[in-house]
Amino acid sequence: MRWLALCSTPDAPAGDADALGWLALSFTPRVARLEEAVVAEVSSSLRLFGGARALRHKLQADAARIGLTLGAMAWAPTARAALAVARCPGTPHTGRLSERLDALPFTVLSAAQAHHAMLARLGCRRLGELRRLPRAALAKRFGPALLTALDQAYGDLPEAHDWLTLPERFDARLELPWRVEHAPVLLHFAEELLRQLCAFLAVRHAGVRALRLAWQHYAMRARDVADGGELTVATADTTRDLLRLTRLLGEHLARTELAAPAGEIRLSADTVLPLQELSAGLLPGCTDAQESTTTHALLERLSVRLGAGQVREGQLHEDHRLDRMQSWSAWPAPAAAPVRPPSGPQPTWLVEPPQPLRCDAREQPLYCGPLTRISGPHRIETGWWDHRAQARDYFVFRSGLRGLLWIYRDRLPTDTAGWFLHGVFA
Repeated sequence: MRWLALCSTPDAPAGDADALGWLALSFTPRVARLEEAVVAEVSSSLRLFGGARALRHKLQADAARIGLTLGAMAWAPTARAALAVARCPGTPHTGRLSERLDALPFTVLSAAQAHHAMLARLGCRRLGELRRLPRAALAKRFGPALLTALDQAYGDLPEAHDWLTLPERFDARLELPWRVEHAPVLLHFAEELLRQLCAFLAVRHAGVRALRLAWQHYAMRARDVADGGELTVATADTTRDLLRLTRLLGEHLARTELAAPAGEIRLSADTVLPLQELSAGLLPGCTDAQESTTTHALLERLSVRLGAGQVREGQLHEDHRLDRMQSWSAWPAPAAAPVRPPSGPQPTWLVEPPQPLRCDAREQPLYCGPLTRISGPHRIETGWWDHRAQARDYFVFRSGLRGLLWIYRDRLPTDTAGWFLHGVFA
């Protein structure tokens, strides 16, 4: 067996240990918490990822992607031995296990650290010296826990672990170290929960389209103030990008006011969605997916800063009338059923109501001068079912001053029949 011990940096928040454990679950199902570290049995993963060095680099890259900084990392045939080696940086990772452990200070075992003063008076400095003491005397003076820890570290006794399991949904809370009076300050503490969320999503190979941040108001508040508040953050597409989620949450918090000081926050994601993993491009410069993600992140921030409805998105609809084939709604628009593409071009902006145009001697339309026909006619005769009948021939004309124009000729026998400007192309 091959065990890997992972430790967070000494100054890392307590919640990072949970995120580290969830991250390890994406490499092996046999992951457990052992004191301050996460231990993982990675015998099969070593072969899958191409060796210890490749696995270590993959772990470090995935941890950096979700904002985690790995501390010590060590390998050994037993979990307690891996933790002992991780606690003593610089220990060689090769050689017989007993020789490697014998050279370590006995303080790398928590069971021995608890009796540090007495063992030091006995002249013990290293695990090898502690192991050579009479076992019966050690058990009588220090109890059986010390011998059990020694035997498990050296592989003389089997180890039992409570394996980590992934919850069905993400819901994490954090008690704030002090009262927070301004909503933007909550982002500093919410980042810890966001790292846990991204680790949770990495194991499930999934992402989110929405997450909810709730806060609990401090007990000493005005009577007319509610117990807490919350906000929902929605994304344009499924993502688990830590930087993107952090920036978007920061934009929302910057426009939020707390009714009372907050003492606790809670981050939850009720629905996780499969995240499509994209392969790297064969040729250099294939960044279409990255450009799309960057564009969505920009539009998300703009929609928060400018307000709902100020960023709009076009959607196609099933209708034979060309002017009703598209509509503009607040971005991001809800997902709609797929529709057939229109048979003709769709202008970027509609002119409502359509603008009547003058004609020249040949009965051709004029708009800021003469026009050049590009395509058409595209004949439409429809709308009888809702009393909005249309009989039109649509054309695309080019204007030397106004660019591409969407113009139709009304064929209904009415007094207003003629040429009309109905749209402008970007």
